Amino acid sequence: MELEEIMAVWRQMSHQLEKQEKLTKEIILQMTQQKYSRIFSKVFTIESMAAIISYTMAFVLIFNLYKLNTWYLMTCGILTLVALFTLPVLVLRSLGRIRDFDIGNRNYKETLIEYTKLKKKLLLLVQFVLYTSFILMFTSLAAISKITSGKDFFIMEKNMGLYVSIAVVFVSLSLFARWGYKNYLKITISAEKVLLELEEGEDV
Repeated sequence: MELEEIMAVWRQMSHQLEKQEKLTKEIILQMTQQKYSRIFSKVFTIESMAAIISYTMAFVLIFNLYKLNTWYLMTCGILTLVALFTLPVLVLRSLGRIRDFDIGNRNYKETLIEYTKLKKKLLLLVQFVLYTSFILMFTSLAAISKITSGKDFFIMEKNMGLYVSIAVVFVSLSLFARWGYKNYLKITISAEKVLLELEEGEDV
């Protein structure tokens, strides 16, 4: 075999190897993208169900808003409505952005920087929602009390049982908020570990 033929065969083999390497990287990237997106898909589904419950409560409140016959009860009702309608949308939008984040359009460093921005926004929003839920607990309690029993929560006579119930709900909400935030931290850390696989792939 002459030198030119050897060189031609070598170039052909090199070209085939490059194509195979490119195809392998694309497959790995697709698998990484699917693995990354699945991490957020479960929590997105849970938040979607929570949003449906929130919207249902909001519509029930709308149809009974006329029963809130003082300015402060009406204020509680409106604040509750705003929270029930807006908070689920904000959370789902932020989750959707980070879930659908395309990790294949950037190099590893740019991908990690963009993911960190999305993660910080999501965690800050989750913190805001959790803190807001404590305010929502009291505004919704005042509105629900008037709608269901016709009693003004702020001026009605309160017994020890009511205070105990409020304390139990407050503690339960605090524990749930702490558990929820830890889960979001765990999810974002898991997604970041998946992105680290891209760096290992680039080093190969």
